[in-house]
Amino acid sequence: MRIYFFIAFFITSLSAIAQDPDSIERLDEVQIKAYFNRQPILRLPSTVGFLGKRMLDEQQPQSLVSAVNSIPGVRMEERSPGSYRLSIRGSLLRSPFGIRNVKMYIDDFILTDAGGNTYLNALDAGGVSQLTILKGPEASVYGANTGGVVLINTTDEDSSSVKGSLVGGAYGLFQQNLSLQKKWDKVNLAIKQAYQKSDGYRNNSALDRKYIQALPQWNYSVNASIKAIFLYSDMSYHTPGGLTELQFLATPRASRPASGNNPGAEEQKAGIYNKTLLVGLQHEIKLSSNFKHVISYTGSFTDFKNPFITNYETRKEQTAGLRTYLQYSGMPVLSIPIDWEIGYEGQRTTSDISNYSNLGGVKGTLRSADQITNNQQFVFSHVSFDINSRLILEAAASINFYNYDYGALGLSKSELSTVKFDTQFMPRLAMSYKLSDMFALRASTSRGYSAPTIAEVRASNTIINTNLQPESGWNYETGLRMSLWNNRLYWDGVLFKFDLTDAIVRRLDETDAEYFINAGGTKQSGIESQLMYWVIPEKKTGLLRSLQFRNSYTFSSFSFSNYQDEKADYSGNRLTGVPRHVLVSSISMGFPKNYSLFVQHNFTSSIPLNDAGTAYAKKYHLLQAKASYQFKASAQTNLSIFIGADNILNQLYSLGNDLNAFGSRYFNAAAKRNFFAGLTMAL
Repeated sequence: MRIYFFIAFFITSLSAIAQDPDSIERLDEVQIKAYFNRQPILRLPSTVGFLGKRMLDEQQPQSLVSAVNSIPGVRMEERSPGSYRLSIRGSLLRSPFGIRNVKMYIDDFILTDAGGNTYLNALDAGGVSQLTILKGPEASVYGANTGGVVLINTTDEDSSSVKGSLVGGAYGLFQQNLSLQKKWDKVNLAIKQAYQKSDGYRNNSALDRKYIQALPQWNYSVNASIKAIFLYSDMSYHTPGGLTELQFLATPRASRPASGNNPGAEEQKAGIYNKTLLVGLQHEIKLSSNFKHVISYTGSFTDFKNPFITNYETRKEQTAGLRTYLQYSGMPVLSIPIDWEIGYEGQRTTSDISNYSNLGGVKGTLRSADQITNNQQFVFSHVSFDINSRLILEAAASINFYNYDYGALGLSKSELSTVKFDTQFMPRLAMSYKLSDMFALRASTSRGYSAPTIAEVRASNTIINTNLQPESGWNYETGLRMSLWNNRLYWDGVLFKFDLTDAIVRRLDETDAEYFINAGGTKQSGIESQLMYWVIPEKKTGLLRSLQFRNSYTFSSFSFSNYQDEKADYSGNRLTGVPRHVLVSSISMGFPKNYSLFVQHNFTSSIPLNDAGTAYAKKYHLLQAKASYQFKASAQTNLSIFIGADNILNQLYSLGNDLNAFGSRYFNAAAKRNFFAGLTMAL
């Protein structure tokens, strides 16, 4: 690993010696909308990861995994095509599948439901134009979470365009994407349609997804607008299941075989079938030069089916959510600019969950049927003071309410039982001080809180666990950002410490059914570093027209505290599912005639696979590359042809381990060396 730090230091030092900073062309400063207003990234009081359109276009078009994993402190896994997991500064103890403990919004609408589940895999990766990831507890403004917040933007900056793409690759990969963005006098319309399929590297891992989204906006006056969203996804993917280490090494492409009384994954046709419809409506109005009001409604419906090894589960989920806030921007006292927001967000998700015996992918005898209604709401306030254009002081807080009703399916509302958690106060204090035009210090402290999700309260053992409690903790961090040589070099470093109590962890019983418990706490300390450097800014002459070097490093010192499971004491053990070191480096090169090359290397150290710390996934080096050529097919038509390779070093590794797996079936083999190619067209 030391070689990468040496290379980064060498490149930086060489350029500093060779060039006069005063002669360097100034590059645009990155602006981030982390909360309510856009700010220069140098002055943000928060720790934020950002992926713009250019960064995403450099990566593989069929998946967000490699792009998201280039952000320090963030880990995304894909156990098979479409089977995503995501963690921000934490482990995946709560996520046997899916995404939990992370709040997500898409184009300002709520994507995460009141039960804490987020169907990120329902979206088309090629349709995402920007990702903003707020790391650490953000319960003060975005509701209950201890992991962080992901803000997804799907619209391009182009005012009017028609774009299409086709991608083909190994293991039956095919992806088609079409987008239309049109701007009239007062109306903006963005429509995206996509289709993706893959046979998958492993047996029983095929993916099929159809996706469409519309985002119209009507600016009906100078100071007011109405925006809507319509999103529909019809997705299915098979789940190959975990392998033991011997099976993983001998036949990594195999799906989980039969074991004991349980049949194998292929025999049971294990998979996920998810049809999700999300609609929303937002109104924004500028009431005066100082006041603005925003209100939005989000509704969704999900038809979810999961034939598994031991049962066949169906879920019907309906969610309604409302978010509104009033914003004041002005200088009421001592000529200090102030931004102040006060608002409310509330959601309600009703889930009808039934479990049947699984007869080779066909529903058999009904085993259990329950209904759970989650209610989550909070009021929040956020204020920011910009003092002398150097010091930003930020304070925020929310009061959170959470309860759920449960009972057998078919009972009336009055017959349901209720579990209500204590009202929670979530404060956050932060500051950023601009030492000079090049350096800025920041520090923050915040409290996080996360109630158990629907999938944890009623896990695959079908028992509603009313004893499961929320987890919470305090996060402390300090960081330094610098932007040198007219924004050519940007570096962000942060130290953080997060102490979590009542951590929720996954367990499996003797029948291989899962359940969750509160297991003491965790101590999570870490270092995150991100470097972006234009070694050669974009120019119009020479063989090498541009060269950008990017590097991210994550050090995670995460361990259990006061953690006892029956007679075993795991206190002090490394936190399950978290690599201690992750180092991601990339170079992006531009050549004459619009040829370009992108290469990325990911080093991930060993990962503990169980709480006892007796099993580990080995470290791996993942090398990826993508070469592109852009040209004009006509005066109005731009074409881009690209070819890429994944896992060039042909590593045998598991990108998505089953933690604390029964029978030591921890491993889900990722694809060996493979290739893809495609083209995009823009009018």
